Amino acid sequence: MCGIAGILKFDGTQPDADVLRAMTKVLAHRGPDGEGFYLSGPVGLGHRRLSIIDLSPAGKQPMCNENQSIWVVYNGEIYNFRQLRENLENKGHSFHSHTDSEVIVHAYEEWGIDCINLFNGMFAFALWDANHQQLWLVRDRLGVKPLFFCHLTDMFVFGSEIKAILENPRIERQIDYQALSYFLGLNYTPAPFTLFKSIRQLLPGHEMLVKTNGHIENREYWDLQYIENGPKQTESFYIEKWNELLQDSIRMRLVSDVPFGAFLSGGIDSSTVTYWMSENLEQPVKTFTIGFNEPSFDELRYARDVAASLKTEHHEKIITADIVDILPKIVWHSEEPTADSSMVAVYCLAQMTRNYVTMVLSGDGADEILAGYETYQADIIRRLFQIFPAWMRERISNSLLKILPVSDSKVSMDSKIRRFVSGANIRGELAHGLWRVIFDAEERRELLKPIWHQPAVRANFLELYQSAFNKTDARIPLNRLLYVDTRFYLPNDMLVKVDRMCMAHGLESREPYLDYRLVEFAATVPPRMKLKNLIHKKYLLKASMRGKLSKKIIWRQKAGFNVPNARWIKGGLKPFILDNLSSKKIRQLGIFNESMVNNLLQDHFNERADNSHKIWGLLTLVLWWEKFHIS
Repeated sequence: MCGIAGILKFDGTQPDADVLRAMTKVLAHRGPDGEGFYLSGPVGLGHRRLSIIDLSPAGKQPMCNENQSIWVVYNGEIYNFRQLRENLENKGHSFHSHTDSEVIVHAYEEWGIDCINLFNGMFAFALWDANHQQLWLVRDRLGVKPLFFCHLTDMFVFGSEIKAILENPRIERQIDYQALSYFLGLNYTPAPFTLFKSIRQLLPGHEMLVKTNGHIENREYWDLQYIENGPKQTESFYIEKWNELLQDSIRMRLVSDVPFGAFLSGGIDSSTVTYWMSENLEQPVKTFTIGFNEPSFDELRYARDVAASLKTEHHEKIITADIVDILPKIVWHSEEPTADSSMVAVYCLAQMTRNYVTMVLSGDGADEILAGYETYQADIIRRLFQIFPAWMRERISNSLLKILPVSDSKVSMDSKIRRFVSGANIRGELAHGLWRVIFDAEERRELLKPIWHQPAVRANFLELYQSAFNKTDARIPLNRLLYVDTRFYLPNDMLVKVDRMCMAHGLESREPYLDYRLVEFAATVPPRMKLKNLIHKKYLLKASMRGKLSKKIIWRQKAGFNVPNARWIKGGLKPFILDNLSSKKIRQLGIFNESMVNNLLQDHFNERADNSHKIWGLLTLVLWWEKFHIS
């Protein structure tokens, strides 16, 4: 797990060494254990190292082949590197380290760019081929690791993070109005967009070939295919196959030359990972948990129960609203930006965890591949709701909204029903996107009134959802929703949160549920094994853990890793909020309707509405604007 950066010049001149060093230095948090550079002809590669496998100097990057015609800078882990190395050694390749990084170089020598199909892992890398005068950039199938780039007329610039690219003085810091509209709708910036007009993200499962003449070829090398007409199998077949693949995925992710542990929330996902880690290790698993003083948000008791039953070495920390000092740091590290308030929890969790270990396993991804969100249940209810005539649906919806109180609790019924009503009258699967909307179309129009004359700000994120739905071969409604969440929501929100907040502290996070073999198998599992009888979400995972974890852990309601931001905003964060969203600052930005922002704040403070997600998104955007000096 590292940070990478680089420059390819199209005019044949050598990149500026000082610029390359600055680009690499700003990624030091991703790789605190060392740095390395390669400059030759039109290419410059930079690397910051976080040592996980082969801690010796032999693991230093950039790394090359025997005749130094191929060089690579790499961020991530290839979990099947030992099998690939043995195969390559049998073919006559010589290795000088014990790293997975070197496998990329020799695999490319042997199989060319098709070698990417052999890699099982999370990765983003750039490989320079001097013989063919081309730069090959790749991002892993599910988008666990990030990769950003900027294509100028005379050069190509890339990095693990946007801030590395911004160290190049040629890069302008102009806001992308289309991405701004998407951000306000979603509270995150979907790839390939960033809020910087000239910077883009390589999509998950994509590779890019950049030639020295400026020609760029961008193609998808992997996508998730659903098999819905396969042979019928018993429940025990799916459980046995799932356990086999998950255990192997976890075993592969336990290969490490540094101390490691597990994030443990007390939910079924992380508890399952911790259980299988315990089964495969002789020593106790180190587990790490975050808690809150607010009862409806706190899950410490569940995590403690799991830790006690599995005899882990358990560590925990309580987070309070006293987080003013770390919010600008979170924005600096998230940088796209992403306004998921649970980043606070992950940041604090990673900070604590790094005091004990350098690598952790997490439970991310299970919800998206096995139907863990309530939105999947809501879609079925929505289709049933559509049976009623329009006038009756509208009357029911309006009646519910009038009687519901505003609540700050984590899983309040009013919050669920309000989100359901927002999409219940929409025909078709785009309601799935509306259930996660922050500022809807009318609100975006009002909020962006000062710049509404700019056509780009009128972009609608639902178009991105529609594009994602159009890509899948799935026909079963549940599978179509799972595809969109796996390929769109997961890499753009959930995985951004984990990667940026963990790497802010030089902590590597590995996601066993996102082994592509497991993801592809889940795509063959019938819907009844994912969402059973409209009640049991992630049924396959829960059924597989019968007799292994307590029933209380297996069957309890999903809570999510949220923070009590609604209460914090009205309490300890209020002065900070009022300062950063003051009329003066909003006027200085010149993009928001000042009166609308004031109304959002007052309605929240006076408990007329829960505007916490909207306020958090605006706060994040203002802090981002100041941190990155947007012009």
